[in-house]
Amino acid sequence: MPGIFSDRISDVPRSFIREILKTTVNPDVISFAGGLPNRELFPVEEIKDACAKVLDESGRDALQYSTSEGYLPLREWIAERYASRMGLVVDPETILITSGSQQALDLIGKTFVNTGDHVAIEEPGYLGAIQAFALYRPAFEPLPLHFEGVDIDRLRALVQHHEVKLFYAVPNFQNPSGISHSDANRDEVAAALSSRDTLLIEDDPYGELQFSGSQRKSYRTRIPGQTILLGSFSKIFVPAFRIGWLAAPRPLISRLLISKQASDLHTNYFAQRVLHRYLMDNDIDEHIVRIRRRYLSQKEAMISAIGRDFPPGVEYSNPDGGMFLWAILPEGISARRLFDTAIAHNVAFVPGDPFYVNKSDMNTMRLNFSCVDETSIVKGVSVLGGILADTLNRQQPRNRRTPV
Repeated sequence: MPGIFSDRISDVPRSFIREILKTTVNPDVISFAGGLPNRELFPVEEIKDACAKVLDESGRDALQYSTSEGYLPLREWIAERYASRMGLVVDPETILITSGSQQALDLIGKTFVNTGDHVAIEEPGYLGAIQAFALYRPAFEPLPLHFEGVDIDRLRALVQHHEVKLFYAVPNFQNPSGISHSDANRDEVAAALSSRDTLLIEDDPYGELQFSGSQRKSYRTRIPGQTILLGSFSKIFVPAFRIGWLAAPRPLISRLLISKQASDLHTNYFAQRVLHRYLMDNDIDEHIVRIRRRYLSQKEAMISAIGRDFPPGVEYSNPDGGMFLWAILPEGISARRLFDTAIAHNVAFVPGDPFYVNKSDMNTMRLNFSCVDETSIVKGVSVLGGILADTLNRQQPRNRRTPV
């Protein structure tokens, strides 16, 4: 029944990463493919206590329908967190609790994007955003990402020639690359957009997971009236609760709320109450420090192993935080073909293809270090290094080079 489906859903491919994850269920596979937090760090006992307290103290209320905006004390906690951590003044009334930051992306697409609107994204970019916005059939405008941030010359040329509705970015420890926009790059991006009617969507799921370096200021400090902030508890608490949020300039929030009401009425209210109880009873900063220490140790193990075992000519990011790093293979090496060989040797990663719009057979790859122990990291990187060296010895490079 091909004619029964809408045009918009027919244009959106299945998640390549989700398909890859099906190949990694074998416990013998060392998987650098997932974007998963480390399950060993989930605060299970504390969540048990929070659930019991919510049910004992206000169970009937917590199990009822609630407001679409989200639980007000939780929104107030988020606003206070912005103030204490980033020096941002965010009114709780302009915060909307969403079913993960993925729903926030869908609400933004639904609220702002018409067919053919120009939507700028980083290249490589977050696959979830590409999928979410693709439903609304924009004209994607990829902006190459370098190790200091966005290609500013391409951005300037783009906004001079087109009315760009949105620019979506993950400026801190980006998925997939691990790259952060430098302060100088952020200044230039803000200057390029400040005289335009472009909304900057600042997605920051990894900002709390900073291992080293100094914290960079949010785009909200530079172009506050144009910046929509996205956040998530998935990386610092647990992903299963599916609690994220967006914080938008006041003139925009009412329309986003209407989109939310049309989607699901409200995010899981009981989960919001349990999360807030957890935040009241526990030191979230101590918990985040444990996460940072673990991820830093695992990242350093991966960086050391790559430096030792990958052949010359491979470039890679060395992020100051987050969960991923990015590798650029020598010219002519297809990461997709490399994946097929690697999975046969029980090692998985994500080829770069799904992080680009209308490109394939790329020479890039994403490696996740957050949910693999150090021994497995060393072993898996050694296997990949051997496969890469063998591939380089056998393959005549084609004249192709892909920037970060």
